[in-house]
Amino acid sequence: MILVSGATGGIGSELCRLLDEAGAPFRALCRKQQQLESFRHKGMDAVLGDFDHPDTLHSAMQGCETMFLITPPTPEQVRQETAAIDAAKRAGIGRIVKISASDSNVRSPVPWAQSHALIDHHLRGAGIGWTILKPTAFMQNFLWFKEPISRGYLPLVAGKGSVSWVDTRDVARVAATVLTQDGHERATYFLTGPDTFDMKTAALRLSEVINCNVRYVDLPTPVFRAFLHVTGSSRWIANGLVVQFADVVAGHHDIDPTFEIERITGTAPHDFTDFIRHHRDTFAKPSS
Repeated sequence: MILVSGATGGIGSELCRLLDEAGAPFRALCRKQQQLESFRHKGMDAVLGDFDHPDTLHSAMQGCETMFLITPPTPEQVRQETAAIDAAKRAGIGRIVKISASDSNVRSPVPWAQSHALIDHHLRGAGIGWTILKPTAFMQNFLWFKEPISRGYLPLVAGKGSVSWVDTRDVARVAATVLTQDGHERATYFLTGPDTFDMKTAALRLSEVINCNVRYVDLPTPVFRAFLHVTGSSRWIANGLVVQFADVVAGHHDIDPTFEIERITGTAPHDFTDFIRHHRDTFAKPSS
């Protein structure tokens, strides 16, 4: 039995779909009753549990041998995930498959990259089996800019930097594979898309698919930070994104394509054009 955290998120929900399709036994961890009922309505096992209340996790973990661990980037991420790791060990879970980040580093100025590094170190020293997945930036992050893209511009602060963006659907496929196969104990996999491209190329590919001329606008850092605040990002998220794009991306500090997704799953990852086609209507139409 696999316990899937983050079951309603982008990676977790796709992982649940893949496990269900494969007939693999799993249990979705839900924070809200309505989420639990939604999974059960689909014929999937689900249980209530909250990382902010570790005492709720023990019963949720009973009977599970493996856990998929993911939480959204927040200032509480280290506390939440280390507590979940400790609870899993107490509950007798034998292995945790954790989503980390390709740029994780305990000295990183990007807050979630630092958080992932701290959690990864805790997991490796926790006395429990582990597999760590380290994806690059998600293609789905472009959906944050769907409104300006639909109006013809891609506003970022990435200079001429390039990234091998990865589709979360492919990250979920890798997770489903390593959760249901032997041989991935104490392994760390860096997951990327099939190619590396800069924001000018991203704008060109968006233009070609949505049939609208999209122009990359390399904003000054203060303007990009203000844009993020205006569009609803918290100060913590906004500051982190500024550093990530202006430092990691603009400085070419992320990794080149690794081809691990195809090696592990037997299927090549989606490229950026595939991703845009999948979300074409979202990019092409302004939100009402």
